[in-house]
Formats: sequence, structure tokens, C-alpha cells
Amino acid sequence: MNIQEKVWKVGMWVGIILAVFLAVISVKELRAIGYVGRDTQIINSISVSGTGEAVAIPDIATFSFTVTETAKTVGDAQTQATTKMNLALKAIKDAGVEDKDVQTTSYNINPHYEYQSSVCTAYGCPGGKSILTGYDVSQGIQVKVRDISKAGAIFTSIGSLDVKNVNGLTFSVDEPEAVKAEARAKAIEDAKTKADELADQLGVRLVRITSFYENSGRYNPMVYGMGGDSKVMMESAVAPAPSIPTGEQKITSDVTITYEIK
Repeated sequence: MNIQEKVWKVGMWVGIILAVFLAVISVKELRAIGYVGRDTQIINSISVSGTGEAVAIPDIATFSFTVTETAKTVGDAQTQATTKMNLALKAIKDAGVEDKDVQTTSYNINPHYEYQSSVCTAYGCPGGKSILTGYDVSQGIQVKVRDISKAGAIFTSIGSLDVKNVNGLTFSVDEPEAVKAEARAKAIEDAKTKADELADQLGVRLVRITSFYENSGRYNPMVYGMGGDSKVMMESAVAPAPSIPTGEQKITSDVTITYEIK
């Protein structure tokens, strides 16, 4: 077989393959043309909203405080801060708070600067400058009190130890998910009832749920505003610890359900 015959055969096979390819494409295009002008399937649906509420009784109290000490050296500042912190932690433990409910939220060491102005002369007052005078060591603690009846007494006792930045008590639910689930179930039941009523009024039948959306967790923990300067806390510590009502809190769930109808 000479070169011309080989070239002719190769060209023939290429032409056959190309013809098959074009035929397949043409069939697909012809099938697509058959759908032009036809209506696409439309799913009829209705959407309903439901709301549910669940009452939560706060069962834990949370507060935080910070111990800050300043000294010429980091070691001295740490020693002073640790001594004061140990007294505070002992008071918390003696009140029955478990170690797992006491958490360090921060521990910082920073240089302490003081501004010193220059001596004025007959020629004017030159600008002052910041002088390194020591170091600040601070430790932040967060405390969870499970026995709410003791929360006021523990909170006041910490303030009596000259501890800085004692922040107010916050009352909340330790396991809010159970309360959220209860609110969600009520919201879904409310939406289902509305859907049944609406379907009956429209003369249609509910087929299936096509979408679900929830906006839940509208829940605000209560804050008892007794925090602040430790000197004020020391003065209040002379009097009996306050009785702190926790009240009730509501968790609300809003849901939207879409149904296919026929």
C-alpha cells in the first residue's frame, strides 16, 4: 500500500467519525426543539408561620472579677496578685462552688508607665515623658454558681476582698436547648394548625412539606446590676447579702413551613 492509499483511508475514517458525531448532536437538538413552547411544571404551594413560647426558670448565676496588682518587678506583682486571687478562690470554694465552675478568662502582664512632667524654667516648660515604674499583673475569673440561693452572698464576699471590676450577676438556664426544643415544637404545631385551616378554607389538600425555616432563641439572660468598684462592695458587705429574685424568662421560636398542595 502506497502513501496515497494510506492517506485516503485515514481521511475516510476521520470523515466517518465526524459524521457520527454530528448525527448525535443533531438528534439531541431535535429532541430539545420538541419541548419548546411546553409549560414547565408548576408546584402549587402555601406558606404558613407559627410561633411558640416556653418559660425558662434560671438555674445558674454567673459573674466575673479581676485581680490586678502593680509592683516594680514582674515577680513581685505576680506574688501579690496570686496572694489576693487565692483568697478570692478560697472564699468561692468554701461557699460550695466546684472547681469546674471557676474559669480563668485572662492573665496579662504589662509594663506600667507613669507620666512625669519636666521642671519649668524661665525659658519655658519642656515636655514631660513616660517613665517605666513597674509592671501590672492581672487575672480575670468567671464563676458559675449553681445554687442560686447562695449567689448574692458569694458575690458580696468577693467584693469585700478588695477585688477590682466585679461584674454583675447574670442569671440564665444551664441547658437552654431543651427549652428551645419545647418552644420549637409549639411553633410547629401552631403552623400545622394554621395550614390545616387554610387548606380547608381554600378547598385544597396538603401533600408534603417543601421547606422549613426557623428563627429561634429570642432569649435574654437577666442581669443583676450590683457590680462595680470594690470599695462600694466592701461597704455593702457589712450588711446582709441581698435576696435576688430571678423571675421567669421566655424563649420564643418563629417558624415558617411551606406545603405543596393539590
